[in-house]
Amino acid sequence: MRMIRPAILAAAVLGVLGSAARADTVPPFKGNDTGGIIAYSLVSQSDVRAMAVDHCARYGKVAKFLGAQAYYGGYISFACRWVPYGASDRPLRVRY
Repeated sequence: MRMIRPAILAAAVLGVLGSAARADTVPPFKGNDTGGIIAYSLVSQSDVRAMAVDHCARYGKVAKFLGAQAYYGGYISFACRWVPYGASDRPLRVRY
């Protein structure tokens, strides 16, 4: 009985410390159907524009880039937007 309590306490402490270490890691690319973020460190490694376009295309949307934090630890944010039907058929000028 006396040995079980310290073992349970040690297991609980290790469980809390182990979960806290994993809680502050963020994936380099994260998103859903409304948009997402890409780690700025991926700019030199891959084509982030293609990553965002491919991600939004899964939902039938187009990517619109919103902003970039151009420093270590920063992110590039983008939104996935619907394209109105007939947007490519609109005339450039309207005659009166």
